[in-house]
Amino acid sequence: MNIKKYIPNLLTLGNLLCGTIATIFAIKGDFFATAILVMLGVLFDFFDGFAARMLKVQGELGKQLDSLADMVTSGVVPGIVMMQMLVNALDIDAVGYFGVDEYGATGSNLPYLGLLLTLGAGYRLAKFNIDERQSDSFIGVPTPAMSLFVISLPLIAQFDKESFLIGFIENQYFLILITILFTYLMNAEIPLFSLKFKNFYFKDNVIKYVFLALSVILIVTLKIVAIPMIILSYVVLSIVNNSDKKLSSR
Repeated sequence: MNIKKYIPNLLTLGNLLCGTIATIFAIKGDFFATAILVMLGVLFDFFDGFAARMLKVQGELGKQLDSLADMVTSGVVPGIVMMQMLVNALDIDAVGYFGVDEYGATGSNLPYLGLLLTLGAGYRLAKFNIDERQSDSFIGVPTPAMSLFVISLPLIAQFDKESFLIGFIENQYFLILITILFTYLMNAEIPLFSLKFKNFYFKDNVIKYVFLALSVILIVTLKIVAIPMIILSYVVLSIVNNSDKKLSSR
């Protein structure tokens, strides 16, 4: 019995378990517990692929299982979190069912727009499994990056009330814009670099080392506010990197 071939799949199931529990906390509005579980799930998501490559046990089962786990941790959870943030921004007691809150009063259906993130993540993950171009890089923003961006917003509102982002986070129009933007970015034909290292030579990994250095600087200086800034810098650096490659190929 080859035990090592099960190790990556066990890590993937760890991601799925974290996402499932995070869903429960997201529904309850406990954003701190949700964020911890999502970040733990993202770590499992990173290490399952790393373990599969190191142990040379990549397979179709692992690929499909990985997407199913990501659908929960980085699809369902951020959609619910965004929905809850829209509830808070609208200052209503509950989303309720079809515009009726828990007391039977007319509510708002607007918070359900947050679930566009869930739909966009599902579509992206389905495309990823059949897109052979995404073996060494990504086309569109990866779902874990979107998820980390979204779950960081209520944490900033909770733990950094002096942040310049508070006014945006509590604004329903900003939240709707973020929802639509990331739903598009996940499925856009925008090449983004992967953090997988084939070797550690600086000249072969300049963009990755620049991104990692920038991330450390942002974390030290901005702390929790660094999370959305890191995701945005990842997208911007990828676009700049793509432009440089096009210019150098002419």
